Amino acid sequence: MLEGKYLDFFNQISQKLKKENIFTDKLHTYAYGTDASFYRLTPKIVIKTDNADEVATILELAHEMELSSTFRAAGTSLSGQAISDSILIVTSRNFRDFRVSDDKSLISLEPGLTGLEANNILAPFGKKIGPDPASINAAMIGGIAANNASGMCCGISQNSYKTLSSMKLIFKDGTKLDTACEESKKAFRKSHGDFLQGLKQIASDTVNDEELRAKIEKKFKIKNTCGYSLNALIDFEDEFEILQHLIIGSEGTLAFIEEITYQTVEDLKDKSSALIYFKDVEEACNAVTKLKLAREAGTIIVDAVELMDRAGLRSIENDPAMPEYIKDFDENVTALLIETRAVSDEALDVQIKQLEELLAEFKVVRDIYFTKDVAEYTLYWKIRKGLFPAVGAVRELGTTVIIEDVAYPIERLAEATLELQELFKKHGYNEALIFGHALEGNFHFVFTQDFSIESEVKRYDAFMNDVVNSVAVKYEGSLKAEHGTGRNMAAFIEVEWGKTAYEMMKRIKNLFDPKNLLNPGVIINDDAEAHLKNLKPMAATNDLVDKCIECGFCEPTCPSNDITLTPRQRITLNRLISQLESEGKLEEAKEYKDLYQYDGVDTCAACSLCATACPVKIDTGALTKHLRYEQITPRANSIATKIANNYASTLSGMRFGLGGANLVHKILGTASMNSLTSTFREWSGGAIPKWSPYLPKATNIDITFEQKSSDKKIVYFPSCLARSMGKSSESSVEEELFDVTVRVLKKAGFQILFPDNLNELCCGTPFASKGFKEQEKMKSDELEKELLKITNNGEIPVLCETGTCTKKMLDNFSSNMKIYEPIDFSLEYLVDALEFEKIDDPITIHTNCTTRKMGLHENFVKLASMCAKKVIVPENVKCCGFAGDRGFNFPELNKSALRFLKDDVKDAKLAFSTSKTCEIGLSEYSGLDYNSIFYLIDRTSKAKNI
Repeated sequence: MLEGKYLDFFNQISQKLKKENIFTDKLHTYAYGTDASFYRLTPKIVIKTDNADEVATILELAHEMELSSTFRAAGTSLSGQAISDSILIVTSRNFRDFRVSDDKSLISLEPGLTGLEANNILAPFGKKIGPDPASINAAMIGGIAANNASGMCCGISQNSYKTLSSMKLIFKDGTKLDTACEESKKAFRKSHGDFLQGLKQIASDTVNDEELRAKIEKKFKIKNTCGYSLNALIDFEDEFEILQHLIIGSEGTLAFIEEITYQTVEDLKDKSSALIYFKDVEEACNAVTKLKLAREAGTIIVDAVELMDRAGLRSIENDPAMPEYIKDFDENVTALLIETRAVSDEALDVQIKQLEELLAEFKVVRDIYFTKDVAEYTLYWKIRKGLFPAVGAVRELGTTVIIEDVAYPIERLAEATLELQELFKKHGYNEALIFGHALEGNFHFVFTQDFSIESEVKRYDAFMNDVVNSVAVKYEGSLKAEHGTGRNMAAFIEVEWGKTAYEMMKRIKNLFDPKNLLNPGVIINDDAEAHLKNLKPMAATNDLVDKCIECGFCEPTCPSNDITLTPRQRITLNRLISQLESEGKLEEAKEYKDLYQYDGVDTCAACSLCATACPVKIDTGALTKHLRYEQITPRANSIATKIANNYASTLSGMRFGLGGANLVHKILGTASMNSLTSTFREWSGGAIPKWSPYLPKATNIDITFEQKSSDKKIVYFPSCLARSMGKSSESSVEEELFDVTVRVLKKAGFQILFPDNLNELCCGTPFASKGFKEQEKMKSDELEKELLKITNNGEIPVLCETGTCTKKMLDNFSSNMKIYEPIDFSLEYLVDALEFEKIDDPITIHTNCTTRKMGLHENFVKLASMCAKKVIVPENVKCCGFAGDRGFNFPELNKSALRFLKDDVKDAKLAFSTSKTCEIGLSEYSGLDYNSIFYLIDRTSKAKNI
């Protein structure tokens, strides 16, 4: 319950911004109190912002009322800099405009784009942004710049600081500045002359302090994000260059980044990687030192060197993708993942040979092998990027996984690493492991910690103090190389930098934010125990998700990420509910459950794409299905059983409903039908499903057509959708999907077989999505039995035109039948039997969530490219959010998931997918008529004359 100044702020800001983007309820404020760190604060107010004007409005009012604000992008930050107990300003996924310069040397990005999206924009030009954090698929540009996040290849030469061109900024009172615009700078000089003079004075004092200047030069020869970017004070003379470079790595404590313009870097396509296993960590570190010195001397080209110690290898050795021999390594073996990139394949061969010669003196336990195979080296790097979450997945239940981030001078790397391992032993962190960007002397070390026991917290404190003294004092390294200071290392900045430098940082903060209203407690924090405050509990809730470390990698794939909750937020709320129940606070737990129903259960598509982005494959969709199962009443279960036992009648009822709806549509017209059904839906409180002009008409298939006998046989199992849902009144196609599929199969020379009792058969998907496990199994078992009969115990392959149904059969069947969806079936059987002629019309395809989970996206692109000269793949749509019938009952989910679709496919003329229900929403929100890929195959192919 808001009160005092917060209530006044809420009342005023609600008059200026969209109320649906302002959250004060306990569900959403708690959900947004989670980031990837091991700290938790619950904001009083959360505001999702779509543009810079909204941010300026919030800051101006908050400054006037002296209320603190924290900025949050993706929340993948690890040091506690994206949480608040006051006002949390969230850059929404709609805050995403961009511009690329004519010569492609610059890209201007708003803060809501992810690093991956930025690189996808630049990829056609052979360019990318410099920063490459392991979280790049999820981390947003605002956070990447504000934390000076670097990564595996960019080092200190291509990070945000070094590749910054200009910025648009919003200051504490809502004032805006564009450092690329002379008019903006002129106005800022006029309004903020004293500020700029103060900044120049700080820079002058720093430059004139020889000892401080020398320390800064030395500290930034290695990766360093501990404290402010003091190098800006000595690297530049122009006050605006100093200003904008201070913003890099300032973690939202100085200003808000409205837009950043990066200098792009070359993305060399000729690459090779090697995973090399050394006898121990000292030998590996010595090899790193030699590689680094050779690169600096210009005698070799090496772009990245990643170290994984034996404990790190152990955490991933059971991954099916990893070679079996890793399990046989002794306790000391340490791996280096090395990558080199070149301008041509010939140059790459030369570089590989040079690296092999340089490394020949070191003791390895397996032969050195560099691969150019894209799939192979992509796998290496995927495993490395997922190492931190993978470690978290094997932690003891209820503990927190902590990742620290340090850098050492390269010449002292081996001895410093050995000392770090000794500190693990001294403090009993026997599970700790080391990995990281070895070429930059930058290591992450990971360990697990129980914060629920006071003695364990004291052990952690003692360990961290020893680490601080070792890294910062003895070896003069960085306590935070790339993760940012946050709350995690704020108490130790003075230890690392000394009193003079720390006082300079305080002067910077005071100049930009004298009232300490921007992200207070982050970077500048005089509390010596700040690193021990507001620690996040990690209660067990369900085996399906307990491995989650709340890293946020899953969030960009989730279709509900902009409308209700993300997978990470769903998990953290379930943990809270379980914690409250374990503490006997049942009434409060029920309150959260009630609040969670719509946001957590009803509007979860349960598409499970989150599992494809999660390094340890956590499937929050499975959790949602489990919760739906728990909510099933005896009456609902009885109805589901009756439906399952009378499936033909159910489909008849569906056809009757579709027929009736389309008849009314035909009489009233689209506009009147839309108005009428919308009114009824509003009156019913959403109980009446949404009507769409792309709602299919009823259809009924006829399997008694004439066909020739052939040795090439295929069992065709038409899905429930193909057997009941036809083309819509808006559709441009003339025939039904079943008829087109049959014609394609005949054209390819197949004799088509159908299972007996077809009208009663179902794969179980409609029941599974609603949590009806028993009915799902019953229908799945029935179908498997009939298919085994018609396929002669699996001798004949099975085709289903709907990918979702295919995957359900593959997942549920105990037999080894060969079951295909349209994409792989076409590539395996149709390509050899048909001749294809590409059409000129540009097409777009939608790889639905099931097809993506089956790993068939690239195959879909390949198949579509055989049929059309131009294939458009919308990068901003993964799952469409229709989710079976959820698109009718919760259409806002479908609308939100497809909010970028129309722009992404604007150049397409035709559109194709592999699921009828997906195609309903895709058609409505794109303006294109989406149909099965079989329509395209039929149009572009003919039988081969053999």
